[in-house]
Amino acid sequence: MSSQSQPDGPRNTNNGSVSKRQARAWQHRAHELGDRLPEGFVVGTATAAFQIEGGARDGGRGESIWDWFTTQPGRILDGSNASVATNHYQRVDEDVTLMSELGADAYRFSFAWPRLQPDGRGRLNQAGIGFYDKLLDGLLAAGISPMATLFHWDTPLALRGGWMNRDTALRFGDYAERVGEVFSDRIASWVTINEPATVTLNGYALGLHAPGDPLLFDALPSAHHQLLGHGLAVQALRSVGVSGEIGITNVHSPVLPYSDRDDDVAVAGLFDALHNRIFADPVLLGRYPTLQPPFDGLARFLDEVDTADLATIAQPLDFYGLNYYMPSRVRASHGRAGGSTATPDGESAAMAALPFSLEPFPEFPVTGFGWPVAPEFLTETLKEMNERYGDVLPPVYITEGGVSFPDEVDVYGDVDDPARIDYLGEHLIAAIDAVRPGGVAEGIDLRGYFVWSLLDNFEWAAGYTQRFGLVHVDFADQKRTPKSSYRWLQQVLAAR
Repeated sequence: MSSQSQPDGPRNTNNGSVSKRQARAWQHRAHELGDRLPEGFVVGTATAAFQIEGGARDGGRGESIWDWFTTQPGRILDGSNASVATNHYQRVDEDVTLMSELGADAYRFSFAWPRLQPDGRGRLNQAGIGFYDKLLDGLLAAGISPMATLFHWDTPLALRGGWMNRDTALRFGDYAERVGEVFSDRIASWVTINEPATVTLNGYALGLHAPGDPLLFDALPSAHHQLLGHGLAVQALRSVGVSGEIGITNVHSPVLPYSDRDDDVAVAGLFDALHNRIFADPVLLGRYPTLQPPFDGLARFLDEVDTADLATIAQPLDFYGLNYYMPSRVRASHGRAGGSTATPDGESAAMAALPFSLEPFPEFPVTGFGWPVAPEFLTETLKEMNERYGDVLPPVYITEGGVSFPDEVDVYGDVDDPARIDYLGEHLIAAIDAVRPGGVAEGIDLRGYFVWSLLDNFEWAAGYTQRFGLVHVDFADQKRTPKSSYRWLQQVLAAR
């Protein structure tokens, strides 16, 4: 999944509280929802290469920072790795058939950078090209529109320093050009980078994700270099004449202060900037947000960015990808903002040094990750985007939305997941109603929703402990079992 852009909440394996929402009975209202989908509204599924492909040593694939990260003791909750994952590399035909039988309009996947460019530079690997040729040809034969993400977190390990190194942005621009040249005629939509906020906050600031560096506010160069890489990639794709539309995907979370105290309000503004605005404002407005006192000295690196970089970042886009999973509630704490000393328990030390803490939402049911299930805040997210960016906001796709719940195959070989059905029904309706005439985000041209995820998969630092899929995967034998949520969405799409 793609939205662990803040520390994981408690891993709650009791989703009984979620079942209270089942009074809405979306599992029995598939045709009603199908009727309410606007004409032309795209409904698809989404995955990421590292989480599903496996084949870690097949076809000349290089090593990514996540391959390295999974070898570090204590980094992955269940001690697992993604060397096999869901073995999509070998079972791509089966997975395309699942999408086709679902009736999905589109499929958002990611190219594995180290599969196509094992060393992060130079010509593309022919075996990698062959794999994606097979995937794309299968999708197009099934009438499924491909949305391709160039970077979904699997930085080639050979690029030393990763996104803290400005040269990685230049290498990414070159990679985008080469991929665009090969696949330009078969991809309807291009996403340059997925959730740069998550990469910076979890990977470089808190150390929860690869590369595991607890740099706190010293991680901000990784944010800028990703955005610069995005701008260079847009230029590169357009220079080779790709026919598809081009955008970026950011994760957004509405931020609430814990109370109306001045210090809580101040840190809510800080977290909003760190999670949302630093990653959207430069792309859409051509500038970084200004942090307010007493935190205005924490982002000095961004204050000194060259205006030429900002012009590159603010390339005109054909669409904006928005990932939504949850709101955030922020409370002031007494952390030492700016500290970056690594310790044996660097993860907790980094989090303790922050000037805020993330607080729960006891009024909402929770997911397997302990995240609040709050579709009303998807409405709020769209409202905020409309108010902040107005006419400069291009058409929007919700490029990820989904939920992890514990589920198992029963004695009849079925997986019943009504809570996931309810989640998807509520979030789809929240999105559609927000942008309808008279809705709170009426000005947004919302064009589609991609369900995370098609398959249960390797869930980053949580390993195989969290299941987001419409399709259950037995990780021992790789058997795919469509869940009741898959069958329900199949009915929704057939009813349009």
